[in-house]
This record gives sequence, C-alpha cells and structure tokens, in this order.
Amino acid sequence: MKVILTKTIETLGIIGSEVKVAKGYARNYLLPQEMAVLSTPANRKRLEFEKKRFEVQIAKEKALAEEMAKRLEGVSCTIAAKVSDEDRLYGSVTVRDVIDALAKQGLDVRKQMILMPESIKKIGTYAIPVRVYKGVEPEISVVVVPEEQAE
Repeated sequence: MKVILTKTIETLGIIGSEVKVAKGYARNYLLPQEMAVLSTPANRKRLEFEKKRFEVQIAKEKALAEEMAKRLEGVSCTIAAKVSDEDRLYGSVTVRDVIDALAKQGLDVRKQMILMPESIKKIGTYAIPVRVYKGVEPEISVVVVPEEQAE
C-alpha cells in the first residue's frame, strides 16, 4: 500500500515522501496516528501544493539536528562498572547506561539514536555514533572504568 508521509519517520522516510508499506501498518498505525495519508491523485496534488511547507519543516528539522550534533560532537561520558581480574565486566554497558550518562550531562538522547551494535563487555574507551538525523551522526566517546577508579 502506498502512503504519503505527513511526518518524518526515521525508518520510512522524510515528510512528504511517498513510500510503500504493509497494509496493516498503514491501516492500524500510520493512518490513525495521522503520520501518513493514502497515496491518491487528490493527495498527490495536495502534496505538490504543500511541498514548500514540507521543505521549510525539513530545513527546520535539519537545523535542529545540526545544532544537536554540535552539542554531541566530542562529548565524553565515563561509566563505572564492576570488573573482574582480566578487565572484563561482570555485566555489560548497554545503550540504557549510555543514555543515563548523557542525561547526567544534560543531553536528551533517545534509545533509537544510539548506534551501538553490541553491549560493551571490557573496560576501555569506545567511539559510539549517535544518529541525530538522516546523514547526521556525530560520535561520542564512552569511557568504561572500574568502580574503584571512579570514586
């Protein structure tokens, strides 16, 4: 089923784009939430008419993303964890731990934004990309230290 997005959805596309989605996803989620409209000739014509408004909104979103990227660029957060003798963690540092550490620094980041392929299981310094907007991915530095050193 083809729909036209009325809001930018990270996994589908930017506002104003025409995408093909499953019927159930469109019927049960996108259309009731007013995130999309059916792709009909009338809606396509309306899309052309509202294209300028969409372009302004895309520019605003991109500007906010650039500002957020500048704030995140070069940010370093330290996470203390329990460590065994071989410098391996007893647990692991997850996306939730990174979000909490960034929140302590006053940075509001959602779980979907952190691009961490797997949990961190050893002490050290890790560069983790954060997807702020499509194509805008600054890297933050996460330093995992033993609990004894953090105190």
